[in-house]
Amino acid sequence: MEHQVSGEKAAQEVENGSTDFKVHVFSSSSELLERLHEKWGKVEKQPYPAMYSSVFGGIILDPAMMVIPIDDHMAHRGHGVFDTSIILDGYLYELDVHLDRFLRSAAKAKISSPFPRSTLRSILIQMTAASKCKKGSLRFWLSSGPGNFLLSPAGLPTPAFYAVVIDDDFSQCREGVKVITSTIPMKSPLFATMKNVNYLPNVLSIMEAEEKGAASSIWVDDDGYIAEGPNVNLAFITEDKELILPSFDKILSGCTALRLLHLATKLVEQGRLKSVKTNNLTVEEGRRATEMMYVGSTLPLLPIVMWDELPVGDGKVGELTMALSDLVWDDMVAGSGNQRIWVPYE
Repeated sequence: MEHQVSGEKAAQEVENGSTDFKVHVFSSSSELLERLHEKWGKVEKQPYPAMYSSVFGGIILDPAMMVIPIDDHMAHRGHGVFDTSIILDGYLYELDVHLDRFLRSAAKAKISSPFPRSTLRSILIQMTAASKCKKGSLRFWLSSGPGNFLLSPAGLPTPAFYAVVIDDDFSQCREGVKVITSTIPMKSPLFATMKNVNYLPNVLSIMEAEEKGAASSIWVDDDGYIAEGPNVNLAFITEDKELILPSFDKILSGCTALRLLHLATKLVEQGRLKSVKTNNLTVEEGRRATEMMYVGSTLPLLPIVMWDELPVGDGKVGELTMALSDLVWDDMVAGSGNQRIWVPYE
């Protein structure tokens, strides 16, 4: 209680501009841990049921201890990469695909892994099992590691691997959203095609959209071609019933987008779509589309019904958009093959 009172008093002094404000010095790790436990004790449901840290050397279940060192180069230099896999009904969806992209990103960022791929995979499955979470997401990072505040990672002892399970009751998106064309410069192809932790352009892009009353935004590259959203791919249905996704040469190759391209051939076989492809798409061509959507892991498809205050098609959620969404969602829930990995919960 004393900690809470002193914290509230300090906040009040800062708000009042007091020159007598005194910063508390924690006398021991146990005192600090007690403060952290007070904070997390007020949370009704733990949003992060498990974390792994190679720095600690194991799985952490206490949220007060889910931290990374301040001198980790991922924190102060942005030298890190990450990826995310979905947990649904006790299965990890497309873990291997995300893990492969994760290691490709790490290679581009010149970060080596402290473990072989098989060990990384085993850690992620074991941590998900320890979390007891049956629905949410599994996010994991490779960092050049902690050790100093220099620019170069040359003097660091070893790279670091972190992962966390995020409890999230997501569901299939069925409502359409409004988007804008972002004025925030997009990343260069080198950085856009690796999933790195430098997300400031992405953050500013979605903040710009929210400030204008939109759900999210769209990037257009310097050549006038439609690129991607802040953390999602884009897809379009043309007047000729073609499904087109912007080419991946300058943007991140989305795992869900690639899976969509594979599954969408079923609608071609049914005669509902004429073709499925990736291609360069101008803004003018995109605006002529009858349907438009975001593509991402937890969506899996999010219908876009208005772009820059102009309706997409008839301004309603498209029939083919939802048919494609159903294909991906069904694959997440009950797909066969190696897409779904069973988690051995205790």
